[in-house]
Amino acid sequence: MTCTEIRDLMPDLAAGQSAVTSEVNQHLRTCPACAGKLAEMRQTMAMLDEWRAPEPSPYFDVRLRARLREQETQPAGWWQWLRKPALAAALTVLLAVGVGLFYNQGGIYRAPEDVAQAEPGTAVGDLQALDKNHELYTDFELLDDLEVQHDVVQNP
Repeated sequence: MTCTEIRDLMPDLAAGQSAVTSEVNQHLRTCPACAGKLAEMRQTMAMLDEWRAPEPSPYFDVRLRARLREQETQPAGWWQWLRKPALAAALTVLLAVGVGLFYNQGGIYRAPEDVAQAEPGTAVGDLQALDKNHELYTDFELLDDLEVQHDVVQNP
């Protein structure tokens, strides 16, 4: 066995949940690092078995109930209303409608009619023409098919 295989088995070996085979014994005799690690884990497990949780204070429950009553008597602030899902959904819808109206009413978005047309033949005019005829230019294959059909009709 290798050290990595032993390290995978070590928690079970230290807790006594896994039987020690001859291969494991052989490796532990030849590898002092793994044997030391297993001894340390067994000591840790033994200490954990002896450890006892401390008892809570006898007045713990009384103080906890008093704090809970104190929290219940405090008035809920306006921030508590935002935790409600219905209000959060309504505010989200209101925000989305407001942003949509802002964009469509000239806040940032401008309709193409509002943009002044540049003279054809200039760089800006050519870009505007390309943008205006974008759908036509993206389908060049359709134009090529039309040319082929036109040639077939004229030259039968």
